Amino acid sequence: MSREIKKEFSVRLRYAREELRKISQGRLAELTGFKPAAISHFETGARKPSFDNLKRLADSLEVTTDFLLGRVDNPEEIKEADQLYRDIKNLSSGDKEFAEKMIAEIIKRGK
Repeated sequence: MSREIKKEFSVRLRYAREELRKISQGRLAELTGFKPAAISHFETGARKPSFDNLKRLADSLEVTTDFLLGRVDNPEEIKEADQLYRDIKNLSSGDKEFAEKMIAEIIKRGK
């Protein structure tokens, strides 16, 4: 993790915990199975999480890893896109083709 990403991660982790979920470091530690000191180290930038731990943090905070790493600003943006993808993926092939054509037409109108 670069220094900038590490700093961004620390800020976003704390923001997601305090502002979005409104939980304490201790509660996040319970949800993730980490020690409270580990959460503190992640939030201060003293330590960086492994990929597995990053995913556990994101899942426990109900945000994406992309949000925690600063790749998207709106934590809901990716969740909405993921849900739409899952919904379309579960359609029959005919309905999926119809949905793709409708989306393409809507995009064309917007240009």
